Amino acid sequence: MAAKAKARTPAGASAHQQRKLATVASTTRDGGESKFDRLIYERVRLGIMSALAVREEMTFNELKSLFDISDGNLGGHARKLEDAGYLSCTKSFEDRRPRTAYQITAQGRAALNRYLDHVEAVIRATRG
Repeated sequence: MAAKAKARTPAGASAHQQRKLATVASTTRDGGESKFDRLIYERVRLGIMSALAVREEMTFNELKSLFDISDGNLGGHARKLEDAGYLSCTKSFEDRRPRTAYQITAQGRAALNRYLDHVEAVIRATRG
């Protein structure tokens, strides 16, 4: 049976360096809440979340144009975020044309803020 690999701290690392390494390696907060949300990590999904964090609402076509991606690619990413409860989607018709609009939810904004907090902590730890 294979033994689990233990995380090792480099020999001679100071307490300060150990804290910095722990920050970089950390994947959970107290209570098991994820700091590094893999769902948001992907480039297009991070872009969608960021764009909706600064604009109240964006349409499918606006997001598609902004990221220069295909309908299917955007639809897949948006669906994953919507299924996670990070986005809300409103479908309607405008001049007989379908209109899909997205908004970030409170849960999505909280998840994005947790993700950004983690990335900022990693940057601070890395830069010294």
